[in-house]
Amino acid sequence: MHAANEIYRDGSTEFEGYLAFDGAKDKRRPGVLVFHQWSGCSAFEQEKAEWLAEHGYAALAVDMYGRGKRGTNPTENGALMTPLVNDRAELRKRAEAALRHLKSLPMVDGDRIGAIGFCFGGLCVLDVARAAMPGVRGVVSLHGLLGAPDAAKLPSAAQITARVLALHGWNDPMARPESVNAFAREMHDHGADWQLHAFGGCGHAFTNPGAQDPKGGMQYNPLADARSFAMVKDFLAEVFGPAWATKVTNCPWPS
Repeated sequence: MHAANEIYRDGSTEFEGYLAFDGAKDKRRPGVLVFHQWSGCSAFEQEKAEWLAEHGYAALAVDMYGRGKRGTNPTENGALMTPLVNDRAELRKRAEAALRHLKSLPMVDGDRIGAIGFCFGGLCVLDVARAAMPGVRGVVSLHGLLGAPDAAKLPSAAQITARVLALHGWNDPMARPESVNAFAREMHDHGADWQLHAFGGCGHAFTNPGAQDPKGGMQYNPLADARSFAMVKDFLAEVFGPAWATKVTNCPWPS
C-alpha cells in the first residue's frame, strides 16, 4: 500500500494532506475524502485513510487549515476551526480544493467520490453535500456538527444529490436534539437520500480513543466505534458497489 503526505494547493495557499491507496492495482477506483476534527489533519485521519485504502479506495486525508497549521490544545484548535465555521464560503472553497486534487489523481475515478468526516470534519462533509459538488455520491458525518447557518442554507428548490449518513451520539453537547431535528428538516426539505443513526448514551467524539472527557461530553465508546465502522463500510458498499467494500473482509476500523 502507498501511504504518504500529499501536498496540494488552492491558489497561493499550500495544504498538506495524506494520501493512501493500493499501489498494486492499476485500475481507477473510487476516491474518498477524510475530513479532520478540530485540531487538524492528524494520525487519526491518516489511519482512517489507510483503512479505506485497504478496502480498495483511494483516500485523501484532507488538510483544511494549511500546511504546518495544527492545534495542540483546545484554544489553538478553536482558533483554527472557528473562522471556517463562521465563513462557510471559505470552508467550501478549501473542501473543493481537496476534491479537485483527489479527482486529478490518475488512480481515482473522478465520477465516484465519497467523503467521511469527524467532528468539525462532519460539518465539512455535510457542506460538501449541501454544495452538490460534482462527482460526490455519498458522505458520512461521524459525531459531526450538523447546523447550516443562514448563509449556507440551500435555496428552497435546490436538491442534495449525494447520499447522506449521519452517525450521532445522542448525548453530544455540540449537536443537541434541536440541532438534530433541524438537520432532519433540512435534509427532508432538499430531497436528500439521508439517514441518521443516534447512538444512545454516547457523547461527542465516540470514535476517538483520545476522547476522555466525560464531564465535557467527549468520550470514546468502543461499541459505538465498532458499529460506526460497520455502517461506514456498508454505506460505501451501497454507494459504490459491494466489490469495493469486500476486498478486505477482516480489516477492523482502526482505533
